[in-house]
Amino acid sequence: MLQLRDGQAPVDPLAILREDYVAPAWWIDTVELTFDLDPAKTRVLNRMRLRRNPDAPAGALRLDGDELNLARVLVDGQGASFRIEADQLVIDNLPERFELEIFTTCCPVKNTKLMGLFVSEDTFFTQCEAEGFRRITYFLDRPDVMANYTVTLRADKAAYPVLLSNGNLVDSGELPDGRHFARWVDPFRKPSYLFALVAGKLVAREQRITTRAGRDHLLQVYVRAGDLDKTEHAMNSLIHSVLWDEARFGLPLDLDRFMIVATSDFNMGAMENKGLNIFNTKYVLASQSTATDADFANIESVVGHEYFHNWSGDRVTCRDWFQLSLKEGLTVFRDQEFSMDLCADASARAVKRIEDVRVLRTAQFPEDAGPMAHPVRPDSYIEISNFYTVTIYEKGAEVVRMMQTLVGRAGFERGITLYFDRHDGQAVTCDDFAQAIADANPDTELARLLPQFKNWYAQAGTPRLTASASHDAAAGTYTLRFEQRCPPTPGQPTKLPVVIPVNLGLLDADGREIALRLQGEADDGGHRPG
Repeated sequence: MLQLRDGQAPVDPLAILREDYVAPAWWIDTVELTFDLDPAKTRVLNRMRLRRNPDAPAGALRLDGDELNLARVLVDGQGASFRIEADQLVIDNLPERFELEIFTTCCPVKNTKLMGLFVSEDTFFTQCEAEGFRRITYFLDRPDVMANYTVTLRADKAAYPVLLSNGNLVDSGELPDGRHFARWVDPFRKPSYLFALVAGKLVAREQRITTRAGRDHLLQVYVRAGDLDKTEHAMNSLIHSVLWDEARFGLPLDLDRFMIVATSDFNMGAMENKGLNIFNTKYVLASQSTATDADFANIESVVGHEYFHNWSGDRVTCRDWFQLSLKEGLTVFRDQEFSMDLCADASARAVKRIEDVRVLRTAQFPEDAGPMAHPVRPDSYIEISNFYTVTIYEKGAEVVRMMQTLVGRAGFERGITLYFDRHDGQAVTCDDFAQAIADANPDTELARLLPQFKNWYAQAGTPRLTASASHDAAAGTYTLRFEQRCPPTPGQPTKLPVVIPVNLGLLDADGREIALRLQGEADDGGHRPG
């Protein structure tokens, strides 16, 4: 039976609802993972330090898992009773703080879902967004659980000479029987969906750079040996991205190294794992003899997008998956601004903006007008992977762009600074982002109209505007009137008005701009019209 809420659309009984969000009963502070990599049987030792969340109702520890073979569970070094319920490992009667050790095995070579840990062309890869980490080990696999990770990889050196994971390489060496190891430490807390590892026969294009802060970093683009000569543009795009983000928003590269790995069997296009981005080769490899201008532009944009997630998505992430546009809409906006700022002149910048709007009109407008219309921040979902849409990404970017229009470029940069200062290392919401931009600009229309502006996050559909104008030559006034309406969309028959900033100007008969003053606004001498 289907239930109705507030006279709106029927809610599927299997749907997950945004209004049902509850913080986890437990927090994970540190994670130590040890992998013995083998295509047929990879062994994973997971040591975690957990503590009870005092702000949430007490409850059993429930860890997500999928297609795992569980061998051992220890609590503070002692055997513990547990049970498996609907793919969850459940443990009762736990102390306030404890260390949990879980030993599991999995079969990466048979992982045809390409989620979690899998093998492609004799190389290990991972894909954990949105819920793939549970296919690697039992875990609180949700974005609001952020922890510090230490990862040790062990493998046959001849078969897997390169061992990569998130963060900074702190140790490596030889092991008996032709094996070797690498230990990686990520100094920044992250959710499980940003975990990554890569192991295989790869080569790297490397470049050392010094940022504005005076810190040296190693940039690496890993590919198969035959593709190394096609990575120059990707490396240049990464360098430009690092330098631009620090110059435009004051956001520096925060790790000793930053890595990109390309594989032809990656099903997500590209993924922003902290310090170890994994890409489909389409968005990394290009040569002057075969690639088009569009190919080069796409590589520049996608490399920028995934790097910019280092802050907008990694350092500050989503409280829950309903807030997906918090990271994706903001980061699309940032990669659009990046590409426009790299344009040689104003006309080229305008062309890039037209291209972005064309994508909105040809892809997002139809989605907003069809049966799959949904808000930038959905209220429910059954399968989160279905919500990686042009609405979440492109329309979400336009909502961010309207904020910049309302507060100005300098005001928006102040807001970004406040957002990251206020929420660094946290999992937050779209409302938190909008509030930070408004708080940094308290005297703007965004701050005054913020509750109404947030309707952009809550409503689906494309508003229709009707404009009319009149000119009173005797009074020296020009009146511009707008009316807006938004057609009903599934589940939302009635729409609320939204804030739509409008840039306008008037030209005289000779094409010169006419100085304008809004009604009620003081002139240069401080006088207001009667």
